[in-house]
Amino acid sequence: MMKKNNQDRQWRSFREFAESGNNAHVEPSEFSDESFLKEHFPGAIESAGDFVSRRSFLSLMSASLALAGLAGCRRPVEKIIPYVIPPEEVIPGVPQYYATTMPFGLQSFGLIVETHEGRPTKIEGNKDHPSTRGLADPFILASILELYDPDRSQKVMNNGSVSDWSDFDSYWKIIFDTHLADRGKGLAVIGSSFNSPTLHHLRRRFLDTFPEAHWIAYEPISDENILRGVEAATGEPQLPEYSFDRARIILSLDCDFLGSETGAIKNAANFARSRYPDIESNAMNRLYCVEGNHSITGAMADHRLALPPSKVEIFLLMLIDGLKRLDLSLPAKIPSADITIEFDRKFVEVLAADLFANKNHALICAGKTQPPTVHALVCLLNSLLNPENELVRYNRLPYALIPDTVAFNSLMTQIKAGHISTLIMLDTNLAYCAPADIDFAQAVAGVRNKIHFGTYYDETAALSNWHLPAAHYLESWGDAVSIDGVRSVAQPLIAPLYGGRSVVEIAAQLAAGQPENGYEIVRRTWRGIIEDSFEFNWRKVLHDGFYSESTPNVARPDFTPLGKYLAAEPFSSAPDIRHGLELTFIQSPSTYDGRYANLSWLQELPDPVTKITWDNPARIGAALARNLDLRDGDMIAVNNQGAVLELPIIVTPGIADGVIVIELGYGRTAVGRVGNGVGFNTFRLRRSQDPYFVNGVAVAKTGGRYKLVCTQEHHSMKGRPLIRQADLAYFRSHPEFASEMVEHPPLKSLWKEPELTGDYQWGMVIDLNSCIGCGACTIACQSENNIPVVGKEGVARGREMHWIRVDRYFSGSADSPDMLFMPVPCQHCENAPCEQVCPVQATVHDHEGLNAMVYNRCVGTRYCSNNCPYKVRRFNFFNYTKSMPETLKMLQNPDVTVRSRGVMEKCTYCIQRINRAKISAKIENRRVSDGEILTACQQACPTNAITFGDISDSASRVSKMKSDPRNYELLAELNNRPRTSYLARIKNPNPALVDNHDTIPLQRQDERKSS
Repeated sequence: MMKKNNQDRQWRSFREFAESGNNAHVEPSEFSDESFLKEHFPGAIESAGDFVSRRSFLSLMSASLALAGLAGCRRPVEKIIPYVIPPEEVIPGVPQYYATTMPFGLQSFGLIVETHEGRPTKIEGNKDHPSTRGLADPFILASILELYDPDRSQKVMNNGSVSDWSDFDSYWKIIFDTHLADRGKGLAVIGSSFNSPTLHHLRRRFLDTFPEAHWIAYEPISDENILRGVEAATGEPQLPEYSFDRARIILSLDCDFLGSETGAIKNAANFARSRYPDIESNAMNRLYCVEGNHSITGAMADHRLALPPSKVEIFLLMLIDGLKRLDLSLPAKIPSADITIEFDRKFVEVLAADLFANKNHALICAGKTQPPTVHALVCLLNSLLNPENELVRYNRLPYALIPDTVAFNSLMTQIKAGHISTLIMLDTNLAYCAPADIDFAQAVAGVRNKIHFGTYYDETAALSNWHLPAAHYLESWGDAVSIDGVRSVAQPLIAPLYGGRSVVEIAAQLAAGQPENGYEIVRRTWRGIIEDSFEFNWRKVLHDGFYSESTPNVARPDFTPLGKYLAAEPFSSAPDIRHGLELTFIQSPSTYDGRYANLSWLQELPDPVTKITWDNPARIGAALARNLDLRDGDMIAVNNQGAVLELPIIVTPGIADGVIVIELGYGRTAVGRVGNGVGFNTFRLRRSQDPYFVNGVAVAKTGGRYKLVCTQEHHSMKGRPLIRQADLAYFRSHPEFASEMVEHPPLKSLWKEPELTGDYQWGMVIDLNSCIGCGACTIACQSENNIPVVGKEGVARGREMHWIRVDRYFSGSADSPDMLFMPVPCQHCENAPCEQVCPVQATVHDHEGLNAMVYNRCVGTRYCSNNCPYKVRRFNFFNYTKSMPETLKMLQNPDVTVRSRGVMEKCTYCIQRINRAKISAKIENRRVSDGEILTACQQACPTNAITFGDISDSASRVSKMKSDPRNYELLAELNNRPRTSYLARIKNPNPALVDNHDTIPLQRQDERKSS
């Protein structure tokens, strides 16, 4: 039986919430229907014709479903011919690793790419690079799938007909000479933002050649508000970098710094580092979160306030009032808050006191969706709370092209007026993502010369006279600078598969009139960066992946300009209280802004919060769902100033009342067979004046229904104490609470204890206090272990193939719950119940404690899956690898079996990595050292929540973690003796806010007083 403790009951869905004796007043979710179990365990395997459709595997797998010819690679794959004279550096079967860089807007990621005989197969973070430190996120890990995507653009296109590069080169030379004569009048380039020395020099060269031309950047999701706010405060656009590892008190204002904000990988690692609960000290940080959407950062908060994004500015002004009363010196020009709503005054007062009491250890951050005024005030408060400025560093961006919405709108005005005759669109899809009120397609219809350069023949390419295929970053020479100033070179890991050119080569051609070699272009730039011994240091940069002599370009901000900015009183005189609801736009964790819509790994990765796959429904809270009589899957019509879009809803606990959260990046029509027609194009509701949130939106229930696919109750272990959690104070008084929560009689097995005679005994520990639910572990495992996708219909039947899933639970009330995450791989039980029921001994135990699968024995009875209480075994109902084309074959990890139909699959603790390390150790006559083996999930995890190693070594890190008082085994009462265990989650709430639900009306707007 379960012992009492200070944690609330956990629930996955509103049905579980109601079953626990609560009254949520919300209709049960359609995802709670037990009928999906019949789909997951049918009486017989149906024929492919009953299941395969346009959305199923044969039309979904991004890098596998079209026989795509290979334009070239390091070694031909069409003919399997052994080397006559083998290259010295290549040993068949032994992977090689190369350092490179992934540019991503204003930031960049240092990577290590694993290759087999010249073909990249796996991406990991570069442990020596400050931007990743060996860690990764789902976008980084899945980007290798884009490399082999057969839907990538493969041909130069001219007015819809196939052309070639030589034709374009001749065409551009004519255009170049024409604009050279008129100094670039009527010539414009709209591209993505970048932070690259080479692109910076090429852009400057272009503008020197064409003084009257334009080259601007537009991004639908960017840090522009942050940069403009810091510029208002300091006089210079700078990007703040936060030291979350040294902060005791953190306030997040609509800022998903663990998920969607710039530098999230580094932020997550630093945040987790100061999140470790200590019985003796007060080292654990405390996080306050104020947000409208329920983000993964909000899930980690000790105190979370659900507030519409438009009210965050008011909240900040109220906080400033509270700090003033505590004698924190602030400029007199900051107005008092405009109060027209009920608000939790105690929350603000306690927060202000906590920040003030922890000066020099307190940190405030605001999200990219908040206006510049908020960021300017955050700069000021951080400077006052941290006079030495040790927790915030402001980085200059000398090589960056910053997104500029004002310049974009001005250029669009010129285009509509007919002043632009040549428009070049570099790596951007404006026909899809430009604000709806601009009507980009109609605006550019009169432009004579339209040139599009991109990875796909997308919506913008279809409007252009010329389309030029872009090379993938793993096929290109380039460079980038991380936000903290580290300069890196991107080197190609494979020759362009489809004959594309890099953005560096195109930029050079725009500036010079003729093609240039990317390698020479980048080397020319770096001759000005590397001052001594160029060839030696150039090779060192390529080996290391970054320039070790890079020094951070840190500004020492002077807040003098802030006084003038505040004097102009840029604050809202009052919150927008038009009748209607508030619409909030968020970045997609699966497709970003739509650029990754054709990557099936990301489409099938469940959203961390909603657990939806293959869709982007509107999210509303439980209270709004009750008021509008809505339930999951109901269709609504959203009207934003005349723009109307119909889409389904999903009721999401924790969304601020009156807020509709809409995810960008879906509804593509020209990206490829995976992304086309998936979800809804919410850019149709987005206007240039209100890019991130807008008030006064009307919503009407249409009466229609839509099929959503959600994994929130798949593989359920409901009704058991799964995630153990407690407050820090309770943990200090009851350090063994996690292992004492369940009472059971003495555990005895019916079976003989297994004889474990190996030199190593492998085990794993997962720290639930660090896991942020991002899903990087799932994508890393999928990439490492050749795991297929099954499509929307397959997921609907509970047949997703992921070997490690991340369960999401709620605890507390339906309107304002806590959110918790639990990664669940195979537990590798010593008394494994799956082993006892297999009639052919396909699942067996080895002498090192691993629960192994012998695929050749498996006949697909699925008894093992039925008998597994953790529901971690996956049955491949269809032969997803039967018609595997050449592109996907290049992606497969040769160290892992490619499974056919009819066998059970599951986590193996990456046994191929274990064996590789053991072989190396044996050759060198030593034991495998602690930390030498990293499982794929462990290596990718941005918070280092997963630890793997030899539990027979008492000095190993995994052994020490298993002796932590928070350690417990999942469903230990079943006597399965799992080798994977968990560390309980600990929260650090402010005692003054525990069980606080009081709200009182504050002063009205007309009673506002200036300080």
